[in-house]
Amino acid sequence: MLEVAVVMRRERLHGPSSHWQPWRWTLEDVVPDEPAFGSAPRLLQDDEEVQRWLHPGFRVELFRDDTDGYRLNATTPAPGWFVLWRMEEEAGIAPEPIARPVVVSLSYSEAGRWLDAQENVDQVPAPPEVVQWLRAYVDEHHVDEPRRRKRPESFKPLVDRFGNAASVSTEKKRGRGAGDV
Repeated sequence: MLEVAVVMRRERLHGPSSHWQPWRWTLEDVVPDEPAFGSAPRLLQDDEEVQRWLHPGFRVELFRDDTDGYRLNATTPAPGWFVLWRMEEEAGIAPEPIARPVVVSLSYSEAGRWLDAQENVDQVPAPPEVVQWLRAYVDEHHVDEPRRRKRPESFKPLVDRFGNAASVSTEKKRGRGAGDV
């Protein structure tokens, strides 16, 4: 298990779209948590162009049932942290709503599930010592699932759209045809 803190960044946008959206939130970094950070989010920088917020107190745990997701992350050219974050609904510790990290992970699969659920997910590179820790965990716990032979489609039973058995016939139907009068 690792204890980490998340740095979120609010940047001023320039150009035509800034009329509708003057700011954009992004993940800046994931750093080791330190006791000096305390337990509450705090403002690190505030000027006309950028705000940076430190959010301490996140635990990153690895679970044996997600080694596929860790392996995918560990074997990419740029392994990284995945952070799911949401906008606060109301102004809380700041005069305006801020982006609040919810969870931090090293699992590629978990990040994919968050994205499928249309959550805000950003990624930043993980430092070499974290990547080494992740790879060691994958090496120790990952077990390749044996591939099961997929049955060819031609051997599957035919069913209609309601799940009832269906049949196909090549016989010509008797009765009036297009040429019959």
